[in-house]
Amino acid sequence: MAPHTTRAPRLRTVALAATAAALAAPLLTVPAHAAPPAPRTGFEQSDGARWTSQPEEQDFLAAVDKGSDRVDVTRIGTTKQNRPVQLVRIGEHPNQNTVLLICSQHGNEPSGREACLTTIRDLAYAKDQKTKDFLSRHTLLVVPTANPDGRAANTRGNSDGIDINRDHVALDTAEARAMAAVIRDDKPDVIYDLHEYGATPQYYDKALFDLWPRNLNTDSQVHDEAQTLSLKYVRPAANAGGYSTGTYGIWTDPVSGDPIKQTAGDGQERILRNVSGVKHAVGLLIESRVDPQTAAEKADPALNNRRRVQSQLSALGGLFKFTDDHRAKIEAATGAARVAGYRDSGPVYFGGADNEPADPSAVIQNPPCGYHLDAAQYASVKDKLALHGIKVRKDDEGNGVLVPLRQSERALVALLLDARAPYHLIEGKPEATC
Repeated sequence: MAPHTTRAPRLRTVALAATAAALAAPLLTVPAHAAPPAPRTGFEQSDGARWTSQPEEQDFLAAVDKGSDRVDVTRIGTTKQNRPVQLVRIGEHPNQNTVLLICSQHGNEPSGREACLTTIRDLAYAKDQKTKDFLSRHTLLVVPTANPDGRAANTRGNSDGIDINRDHVALDTAEARAMAAVIRDDKPDVIYDLHEYGATPQYYDKALFDLWPRNLNTDSQVHDEAQTLSLKYVRPAANAGGYSTGTYGIWTDPVSGDPIKQTAGDGQERILRNVSGVKHAVGLLIESRVDPQTAAEKADPALNNRRRVQSQLSALGGLFKFTDDHRAKIEAATGAARVAGYRDSGPVYFGGADNEPADPSAVIQNPPCGYHLDAAQYASVKDKLALHGIKVRKDDEGNGVLVPLRQSERALVALLLDARAPYHLIEGKPEATC
């Protein structure tokens, strides 16, 4: 499909109503006679001429929290510049199927954040039965601004210049630590990561790209559900809204459509998309095109901004339909993956991806039963292991700890502690018996 070239629709007060209308079987709708919900974001108030400021975001979230008993807003972290990292929980009562939206890890990629904010409001205020039924079956967790300091400065990294989306193993940033705690405590079944990208016409210029976890330590059923989310739901929903789609990181020939170059999209475990798979969640990265697609968008930045946000909302409609249609399969896949580690069998991969076989040197066919850390080593990584949900036990001599592989996050233990892992935290001593 050629890039979307029609005029992007003006933002509607109820954004998800427009999203659902584009789907063959809409999930979330609001009756036409419903009063416009309040509050509105700064982006909506300006009709896309500017992005919502952080003070406006705080006022917006406080108003939604106060105005709806479906919503709970909490601070889960604090940035170096003392800005809050917040989690919004939406749902009428707890349930098993949990979806986590991570919005704008890169501060100069704001469209996902705007889509997340209006989605929070629309789900909080909707009166229709379909939305109520959806929220009775699912809990939606949203981190609306995952990089508040970067958003304030309009920079990719945080206030230290660190790319948060490369920090989901090391957990050196307050932002990544906050997200790790949410993943550990809430065990989301789906993690959806909203970004933006710069196009390279004509080889890499779709309105939306997406990509699932490619890391080979991702359970096969979880991986397959993530691919289904992409290929059978998110892309068709975006296409129905008039937006072209493709696979993130793959340049294609504009005539044949054949792949000609891979620029990103490997199995690197420190990226949230891959951490999602390693931690047994159905993960998906979504990227909207920043660059204007038409002369009209180039002449009118607000028009371009609206298209970016509307494309994200169209894709979110596909996500919500997937979670409802596949909730039993999702829970079965993530549940089975979370207990598989206790069997302590099978290889661990330090390289490769689902589209690139791992070099034999990057595969442990018979991993150790665990890794020993002396007291000083453990003290240096104790908090990070805890944030990752890794269990340890004291060694027999009382001089340190043993970190067994026989636990839910089996592969992650090796990725964190084996010297051969490219992003290991510390070099543990492999133990043959535990």
